[in-house]
Amino acid sequence: MMRPLEEMQAEVLNSMPLLDEVEVDFADAIGAVLSRDVNAPDDLPGFENAAMDGFAVIAADTTNPPMDLKVVDDVAAGAVPSVALTSGTVARIMTGAPIPGGADAIVPVEVTEETEADSVRIMEEAAVGDHIRPAGGNVRAGTRVFDAGLRMRAAHASVMASMGIRPIVRRRPVVAMMSTGDELVPPSTPSLARGAIRDSNRTLMKGLLEDLGADVRDYGIVNDDVGTFETVLEEAMSGADAIVTSGGVSMGAYDIVKLALRDRGTVGFWKVAMQPGKPLGFGTVGDVPFFGLPGNPVSVFVSFEQFMRPALLAMMGADRLYRERIEGVLDDGADTNSEKTVFLRVSTARHTDGRVHARKSGGQSSNVLSALAFADALAVVPAGVGRVEPGGTVELEMIHWPEARSRREVLGD
Repeated sequence: MMRPLEEMQAEVLNSMPLLDEVEVDFADAIGAVLSRDVNAPDDLPGFENAAMDGFAVIAADTTNPPMDLKVVDDVAAGAVPSVALTSGTVARIMTGAPIPGGADAIVPVEVTEETEADSVRIMEEAAVGDHIRPAGGNVRAGTRVFDAGLRMRAAHASVMASMGIRPIVRRRPVVAMMSTGDELVPPSTPSLARGAIRDSNRTLMKGLLEDLGADVRDYGIVNDDVGTFETVLEEAMSGADAIVTSGGVSMGAYDIVKLALRDRGTVGFWKVAMQPGKPLGFGTVGDVPFFGLPGNPVSVFVSFEQFMRPALLAMMGADRLYRERIEGVLDDGADTNSEKTVFLRVSTARHTDGRVHARKSGGQSSNVLSALAFADALAVVPAGVGRVEPGGTVELEMIHWPEARSRREVLGD
């Protein structure tokens, strides 16, 4: 009996432990998830400063340009003004330098002319505040800058660096992975014997895991022998926060993952009402969450996106677990299995009507990896629908966009 997709997603998330907190360098925080709120200790910037190279002036002195004003100071970035301005005086100033006392505007160097050594000709009138960055204009002291649960990008880490606050995040998950199957050979194999297949799944899984920020341990290809699989599994469990396999979870006589784990840990083998990716193994081996993904590569991808990616993000403490979805138009329509939630690989473009239009990016069988390579979204056809007419409306799950939906938004709990 097939189980609903959302029910299985909730069961997976409910099983995820939180990873430990660690303090990291700023660059090392990119891709990690903040475990504590971040409040600004000081104003940012901490002082008024120039937004452009030019001259600090008293705006009232520039009301009838051109005029020549006396240069009384030269303020470089990182320097401190030596005098305050009085009427008729200016200070040469560089971008980022503190504003001298008395000054209330910056005249860009492009609208000035050098005259004598100690004077400058102002060619345009300035208004109070022109090209001055106020203290606290970016962030005010004491304000909340970032909330716990934010997965950090480079800009977030840069803001924290500017405030001098070392990020405290959940550590990155250590994930052990392997492919299973006697038919598999390394991708570097120059020519294939009849029945052999180059293993593409480990390349796919490694890329998906590293994109998520995981520390990946690759245990290679495991042949269809229960004892061999159990030996590799024991090794993989040591120090791993999660284990992921591809293949061996369906109903065949050689599905060794299922055979090896049927009486071990809490791993269950499900038929999920989704396509591709119906067979899925999930549970714990020891204390380690285990994900048994199908063997077909597109099924690996879809199963990873719907189950493993959100689960690892939950372990990392993220608030947003699932990719963004937007409304779109499926130009070529589709006939799907109404008993399942179906994920179609599609490519998208925004049309002159202002809507996002999608077309299938290739064959939709679960082994057609090329269609996934050309896709930038999954068109989601919910269970109970079955047919989408050409030009019909669908949700598009944007597979190259960051996660944007919380557990509550997706599962309603």
